[in-house]
Amino acid sequence: MKVTVLGAGSWGTTVASLSTALNPTLLWARNPSVAGEINDNHTNSAYLPGTSLARRLRATSDLEEAVRHGDVLVVAVPSKGFRAALEEARKWVRPWIPVVSLTKGIEAGSLLRMTQIIDELLPGHPAAALSGPNLAREIMAGQAAASVVATDDMGVAAALQSVLGHRLFRVYRNHDVIGAEIGGALKNVIAIAAGIGEGLGVGDNTRAAVMTRGLAELMRLGVAMGAEPQTLAGLAGMGDLVATCMSPFSRNRTVGEQLGRGRGLDEILAEMHMVAEGVNTAQTALALAQRYGVELPICYEINQVVLGKQRPVDAYRGLRPAGHESEPG
Repeated sequence: MKVTVLGAGSWGTTVASLSTALNPTLLWARNPSVAGEINDNHTNSAYLPGTSLARRLRATSDLEEAVRHGDVLVVAVPSKGFRAALEEARKWVRPWIPVVSLTKGIEAGSLLRMTQIIDELLPGHPAAALSGPNLAREIMAGQAAASVVATDDMGVAAALQSVLGHRLFRVYRNHDVIGAEIGGALKNVIAIAAGIGEGLGVGDNTRAAVMTRGLAELMRLGVAMGAEPQTLAGLAGMGDLVATCMSPFSRNRTVGEQLGRGRGLDEILAEMHMVAEGVNTAQTALALAQRYGVELPICYEINQVVLGKQRPVDAYRGLRPAGHESEPG
């Protein structure tokens, strides 16, 4: 099948480079110079410095050309621009083809997950989410990784496994779309918290506590929304959480680490080529928590830091006294 990937950031470029081994793949880059570099030099130095891409991978900055090409449409646009990209692309999308989201976020205002936006704008197209502990640089370096493709139709999921999987990149299928997307979104907020701890110089015990209590928040909100606990204990939940909280390649962890060292958020974000989704997800997660009547103490503290209402060091001091482990806090 011919594959189109919209978005030439680090993860979109990685998925496109993997896909092209078995499928003719066209990568859409908004910036013509990025598309030109991929075609001419087989690199994307802004997003994957020091990495060689598959020589068969082609890129374009022409959205119509890209969308018309695909039998499978993969969308790797940040959540803030996800709807606008699909609205522009939908007039060229072939009938009934699957649309796969690589984006780990929640739309501000509507509080929709990315597959819900796909369903809204492209009714009749199978919507799926690819999520898991997938650090682009490690995968491009040939290191093994695993992910989950989540969609309601297991026949579609099985077909997407063969399209998206590649040698050491193992793709499992799952029917729990809510769990995959909530796990992928909220882990970015917890990674900011873990990064703040790194910047403050806390110990491994503290980081482990933050990650574990963060996992409890993923589960609390996800289950309230209809997700299955085993999904959030799996690759798209705990697996992604661990990788994003621990890796120096994690954008959200990096933002947290720099905040912990005393730098301002605007200054940190201005230096980044890529989006740290957790900055916005902190607020949208709290809005969802209010809707579903659950508490997310870590997300609350990180949102206070992001809004400039609390110092990072006080976020670590400010968590409430411990009660039963099954309770928030």
